Amino acid sequence: MRNPESITVNEDARLIPVWSIVVAAAAFALVEYYVWLVLPAGHHPPPLVLRIYFNLSWGLLAALYVLMVGYVSKDAPRRAMSSRFWIIICLVMPGGIGTVLYFLLRQPEVSRCPSCSTHVQNDFHFCPQCNYQLAANCGHCFRTVRASDQYCTRCGHEIAADHLPARLRTLSE
Repeated sequence: MRNPESITVNEDARLIPVWSIVVAAAAFALVEYYVWLVLPAGHHPPPLVLRIYFNLSWGLLAALYVLMVGYVSKDAPRRAMSSRFWIIICLVMPGGIGTVLYFLLRQPEVSRCPSCSTHVQNDFHFCPQCNYQLAANCGHCFRTVRASDQYCTRCGHEIAADHLPARLRTLSE
């Protein structure tokens, strides 16, 4: 498994890089320039309302497309995926299909096991290398529960009867 880049939860707002914001603003400005200055000079200009509509819609679509490519470039390494591969897919597939494919096929976020530092997916209950319990789960139906829950929300089993490890019990206190 590739080494994922770690971006903390507080940095989620920074998943769109600055270069992507600058290029998106430039793409929007380029569409503005084309619709207001280049397009009317060559042909009969369309009605003003239609020009405004096309100007805003195509400009926002171009900017959104660039912002999505920027988001993929930062999000893919967090999920131990190749950012270069997915950026190429997003740019080659027309109309945002590459970005939709990325969101459909992306892997879960990856973190490290506190015991052995192996990369584990966030939805794992136990580390596959050292059997360290990563999350609290019901002893009856084995669904994930919060460490603070008294009973399982799925089957009603009493969580205290499962004898959670001390580190998970201290999280609930």
